[in-house]
Amino acid sequence: MDIESPNGMRRLLDFLDRLEREAIWYRLEHIRDAIMIETAIPGERWEIEFFEDGHFEVERFRSAGNISGDEALEVLFQEMAR
Repeated sequence: MDIESPNGMRRLLDFLDRLEREAIWYRLEHIRDAIMIETAIPGERWEIEFFEDGHFEVERFRSAGNISGDEALEVLFQEMAR
């Protein structure tokens, strides 16, 4: 992948091609003024946003490794109600 290319579309397409070659699941979304690719590996979820000017931003969400039972579902609804 040519990470230094100033062409935003080329960088995005190269990145998607690599994900497909590596057989990594991803989902595309349009968010803010960017195309976001969401992908996941065990214990992590990644959001990679490609902008028209060629720059991109990467955000990683890591699991603390804690597993909860069904009681956690009620916490979800309580948190969302705030």
